[in-house]
Amino acid sequence: MTKTVTVAIIQHAPVYLDLAASVEKAVALTKEAAGKGARVVTFGETWLPGYPAWLDYCRDMGLWNHEPTKAVFARLRQNSVLIPGKETRLFGQLAAENNLILVMGVNERVEAGPGNGTLYNSLLTFTPEGELKGHHRKLVPTYTERIVWGQGDGRGLEAVATPVGRIGGLICWEHWMPLARQALHDSGEAMHVAVWPTVHEMHQVASRHYAFEGRCFVLASGLIMRAKDLPTELQTTAELAANPEAFVLRGGSAVIGPDGKYVVEPVYDREVIITAELDLEVVERERMTLDVSGHYSRPDIFSFKAKGILGDRDS
Repeated sequence: MTKTVTVAIIQHAPVYLDLAASVEKAVALTKEAAGKGARVVTFGETWLPGYPAWLDYCRDMGLWNHEPTKAVFARLRQNSVLIPGKETRLFGQLAAENNLILVMGVNERVEAGPGNGTLYNSLLTFTPEGELKGHHRKLVPTYTERIVWGQGDGRGLEAVATPVGRIGGLICWEHWMPLARQALHDSGEAMHVAVWPTVHEMHQVASRHYAFEGRCFVLASGLIMRAKDLPTELQTTAELAANPEAFVLRGGSAVIGPDGKYVVEPVYDREVIITAELDLEVVERERMTLDVSGHYSRPDIFSFKAKGILGDRDS
């Protein structure tokens, strides 16, 4: 494992609900980050082809049999990612050509078999060998998200071995699921990717707590979205309709050290590639005082075994 590594968080908006254009933008941004020396590059939650913020910012979308909402869902599904598929092959090649680890949040669709018709909120990790090594589906969509996403399973609930140490990730409110956190801690993370729609104050608290508890670096990755990108099929609030440049999702991306302190403070309300050079030896030093999978775990009192973190999905 190398001692230092440059990481990058891509806090740019996708081309909303346009998979092909968003993939093209992701490739360009990844290459730009690689040009800055990044060996770990991450995008935010369901960056491809965008987070369904319309669930919370558009009127009437919760009405039963609402045709405009169904039209938006259909467009989201048509522009979601098949795994494996041409997008995953492209991102694997991109990671290999640029010798980096690429972490990408996607809306995942299933074409046949179990789960067909359902979308999943998934986090994908590609290694410098060009392989898709991490495929985690969000365990429990939160509140209105349950309208569009199904429940994930535990088969991706583990860190991935990479040349810069083991890298894991959780999605949004999974960071308040104690046993999900413990499963990732037990898999030996040196670095953790925490993806959120916006990394607002409580999400910052959760990300910093995760870093302190897991004694790992955390890349807290937020999304950028403006009111003008909300689907035209749906009516938004009068305030947002009058201010199309207003931020719906504000970013807030940050890099946090294993002591819970910021390496890079949160950045809001602008598109930016956030970079930081991390000293991975800090992970080893901080585990002297706290190691929730080691000397602080007390296995003589507590036992924990995560189910289903290995094996292939039928889909």
